[in-house]
Amino acid sequence: MKLKCNMSDLMGKSKMSIQDVCNRTGLARNTVAKLYHETASRVDYETIVKLCTLFDVSVGDLFEIINE
Repeated sequence: MKLKCNMSDLMGKSKMSIQDVCNRTGLARNTVAKLYHETASRVDYETIVKLCTLFDVSVGDLFEIINE
């Protein structure tokens, strides 16, 4: 099983760039880029809250478990 981050899809629907997300959340560009490219190995609780608030979604919309 793998945890998939749907941030790139959410950003596409909202027509946001990585820099837009950084500006609106105050998150570091490196953090946002790692989530966007699904290379992050861990995510801080505060980061999840900021992203869910920005995109107005639940945690289950931002992340999902997929079977490989």
